[in-house]
Amino acid sequence: MGKKAFFRGLLGFPLGIAMGHVISVLQSFVWAEGYFVPCVPSLVEAMGSEIAAVVLQTVLCGILGAGFAAASVVWQMERWSLARQTGTHFLIISLVMLPVAYVCYWMEHTVWGFISYFAIFLGIFILIWLIEVLVWRMAVKAMNGKLKEKRREKE
Repeated sequence: MGKKAFFRGLLGFPLGIAMGHVISVLQSFVWAEGYFVPCVPSLVEAMGSEIAAVVLQTVLCGILGAGFAAASVVWQMERWSLARQTGTHFLIISLVMLPVAYVCYWMEHTVWGFISYFAIFLGIFILIWLIEVLVWRMAVKAMNGKLKEKRREKE
């Protein structure tokens, strides 16, 4: 699994950069009144220049994409329970996401800022997890229906 995680991480790096850029474009479209704002002003201030902030955020978005992609191998651990897969996956992506969000100033640098960001992150994770479970349950139900149909045809 280590080799698979590594190669997924390599693919995830440019995907993370692309997603970070798309999010910057969408945020600029909604909040920047016609201007492109590639990163939050707090990061620009902390880094001393816009280009330094953009470079840092770009690298960190790549790392974020790599971490999320590599963590996806957890779902292929067939001997693990769904609870163990879910917990492990959440732990890994939290250990990647939260430091990146902090460094990029995507959250306030306060205890409350961290707690609120984590709560939103957890809520999104749960929502996506529930959607995935429902989609897989429907797929399994459809496959079981087709198997029952084929059995009836053979009888």
